[in-house]
Parts: sequence; C-alpha cells; structure tokens
Amino acid sequence: MSTMQVEVVSAEHEIFSGEATMLIATAGSGELGIYPQHTPLLTNLKAGDVRIQTEDGEEQVIYVSGGILEVTPKKVTVLSDTAIRADDLDEAVALEAQRKAEQAMKDTSADINYAQAKADLARAAAQLQALKKMKKLR
Repeated sequence: MSTMQVEVVSAEHEIFSGEATMLIATAGSGELGIYPQHTPLLTNLKAGDVRIQTEDGEEQVIYVSGGILEVTPKKVTVLSDTAIRADDLDEAVALEAQRKAEQAMKDTSADINYAQAKADLARAAAQLQALKKMKKLR
C-alpha cells in the first residue's frame, strides 16, 4: 500500500508526523481527500478536523483552528495556529464556550464584539464536531 509523509504543526509544536494512506481536511472550497501521489496543492483550511489514516488503519482526528494545507510530491503539511488532538479536547469546556458565545450574540444590550463572539462560536462548534467524529471511530 502506498503512503505519504504527513506533518501537522501548530504554532506551539508538532502534533503529528508520520506515514499515512489518506488525509481528509476542510478547505475553503469544501472537504478534501488527499492520497499518496496527489497533485501539488496549496489551500486555506477552515476551522475543523483533520483526519489522518495511518499505515496500520488507525485514524487520527486533530482539531485545527484553520490554517494552510500544502501538498508536495514528497510530503503533506498542515500548518495551523492551533492544532489539538481530538483526544485532548475537553467536551465540557467546548460546550461552555459555545453556550457563552451564543448568549453573547443574543444579548443586544451588552457591548460585545460580535465578530469575536461569532469566531468563538465557530471554534467551539468545530471542536465539538471533531470530538463527535473521534467518538464515532471508537
């Protein structure tokens, strides 16, 4: 079976580095499936999950806050400000962040930054989606 080198890197550290048979990520134009020998590509990623199928058939789920996906003949690289393994996400924290963002957006009397509240809501929803996909794999 053919494989490709995959690296997922956040601003803080490398999250994943290894051989994979497939990578799935959400770009601005929709969901992308990357396989070995994929044509070169450079695209923006939306906040959401990156799924990596390793050589042994295991699937890794990683939440990214957005970023860049680069596919070259020898390597696939995901660069993101924030990247967290779905196993390390705290569902209670994500649910609370979602609740607070929704409440802030509904409160018309408060002096809030709607763009920030909307971004917080999108981030929490993407984290919860990554958790949901990870739970399906188990």
